[in-house]
Amino acid sequence: MLQAVSNIFKVPELRRRVLYTFAMLVVYRLGFQFWLPGVDTAKVEELIQQPAEGGLGQLLAFASAITGGALREAKLFSLGIMPYISASIIFSLLVKVIPSLEALQKEGEAGRRRINEWTRYSTVAICLLQSGFVIGFLKSGGLVLPEWESSLLFYVSTVIALTSGAMFVMWVGERISESGVGNGISLIIMAGIIADMPAALLQFLTDEIFNPALNRQEVTFGVLKLVAFIALFVAVVVAVVLMQQSQRRIPIQQQKHTRGRRVYGGQLHYLPFRVNSAGVMPVIFAQSLLILPAMLLGRFGVRADFAYGHGFWGITLTIALIYFFTYFWISLMFNPVEIANNMKEHGSFIPGVRPGRKTAEYLEAIMNRITMVGAAFLCAVALLPNLVSALLGIQIYMAHFLGGTGILIIVGVALDIVQKIESHLLMRHYEGFIKRGRIRARRGGTI
Repeated sequence: MLQAVSNIFKVPELRRRVLYTFAMLVVYRLGFQFWLPGVDTAKVEELIQQPAEGGLGQLLAFASAITGGALREAKLFSLGIMPYISASIIFSLLVKVIPSLEALQKEGEAGRRRINEWTRYSTVAICLLQSGFVIGFLKSGGLVLPEWESSLLFYVSTVIALTSGAMFVMWVGERISESGVGNGISLIIMAGIIADMPAALLQFLTDEIFNPALNRQEVTFGVLKLVAFIALFVAVVVAVVLMQQSQRRIPIQQQKHTRGRRVYGGQLHYLPFRVNSAGVMPVIFAQSLLILPAMLLGRFGVRADFAYGHGFWGITLTIALIYFFTYFWISLMFNPVEIANNMKEHGSFIPGVRPGRKTAEYLEAIMNRITMVGAAFLCAVALLPNLVSALLGIQIYMAHFLGGTGILIIVGVALDIVQKIESHLLMRHYEGFIKRGRIRARRGGTI
């Protein structure tokens, strides 16, 4: 491990990319040191110290956690990368349902560049819309200075600041993707999630271990809860890594072609299907759909009994929505008919399955079965924080690091970075993070 880390700095190009990535992430975090104009910083800091309660508070905390922003902190980068993610998701769905956009995407680099341009324009529009929601949150919470509250300058300056901040964060993500290591947008989200870990851990230690009001037995119990939390965190990370890397490999046989005296083709390949092909998107959609109605009902003084992951109806609806959005996302992103036609055109087939329609039906059946397993895994990860908080008495802000969207994003991005660095090292004949030994044959030889 240490040798692999030292090898990173032996490759000039890889060293430059890694340092550039860290530098841009530092610039991104510096944007959270600047307040929005006209806000009452004392009241905002008091709000930050309190847990997110109510529908609106939970929605803002959830949106901040998955987008690298800080909507409750009234900072320059409060919107984070959320507008760009929203625009990207919208166009990803539109490409699958609008034939003209799908044809444009298939045109190659020029078509994708055109779609990216429209995505950026849509990002600006979403920034303007979401800035209005942030202004409403600041005014409803009494977080605006009295002399600024009714001023037109407050509205204009806040919208400009939030929009320019979100566009700058988008630019930082694109620069990391181009000149750094890994996907810049994913790295920004991961950096935002990791930045909250030290404060949550410090709050836990202050309340459960180093609190002068606690006796020796309560302190001992707090230490045991911390040890259990660390053990559970390691176990969850290992489980998420295994599930993220799990694949169902479909054997693909290539047809043989005879030209003169030579025979071409006939190799056996594999078509990998990831067990968790939908990634974190079903959990994000399910959380958003359950938190938003609770927020709206809370505005009218009605208490919702179907909060995300709480109570019988909350857990039931969470599981149902995660399964629904998992299959919905797979149906949009996975086209078995197109895969079967491509295999048929290139002279490949699945052994024992007829090419064409039968192959498409076979692939769809396989994907449906593994998607059921992947959705069950997402449900377990999504509900684990609330379960651990209820059983062990750990604060919910600490338990959130055991599951939900945060752990899936962190592990997924970390695996992607490790694979990118591994490819750079192996390409230059350096040893990577994964040890590769020689496989011994049955008769004592080596392969």
